[in-house]
Amino acid sequence: MNIFDVKFRQNKKEYILQSLLATAATFLVLLLLDVISNAAVIAALGASAFIAFTMPGRTTSSPRVLIGGYLVGIFVGCVCYYLSIIPVFQNIEFLAKNSNVIFCSLSVGLSVFLMVVTNTEHPPAAGLAMGLFLNKCEGRAILVVTIGIVCLVVIKTLLRPVLKNLV
Repeated sequence: MNIFDVKFRQNKKEYILQSLLATAATFLVLLLLDVISNAAVIAALGASAFIAFTMPGRTTSSPRVLIGGYLVGIFVGCVCYYLSIIPVFQNIEFLAKNSNVIFCSLSVGLSVFLMVVTNTEHPPAAGLAMGLFLNKCEGRAILVVTIGIVCLVVIKTLLRPVLKNLV
């Protein structure tokens, strides 16, 4: 049983380069966004960086899926947040008491549904929807995550000729 991937010996340069690219892209986003208060949003971008730079040739790493999935996640996270603060929901005891659980679950489920229907299936974007809900659909987080995912797509697209599927 090997601890290391059998392809590593033949592709050391690619493994190192693509890991460094994921590191650099994540570093830029972390500089712009408060890591602690936006942990779920940051985690989604980290997962997307992994997908973009270790599986550049797979569908889940295509520009359509990366950007489309994030647009779905942003939309759903914000819709769920604004639904959760409608006064009528605050007047129903069960909903008021369990608002975060209900709307976090709804943000994931609705994101999954919309991504599958639109062929933009990107798993980290469902986590993004939940993170944006929990962070009250904060405008700065949306801006940074949008810039972050576009940067990942641009970097991946420019370097596509030298990137290999590592997974």
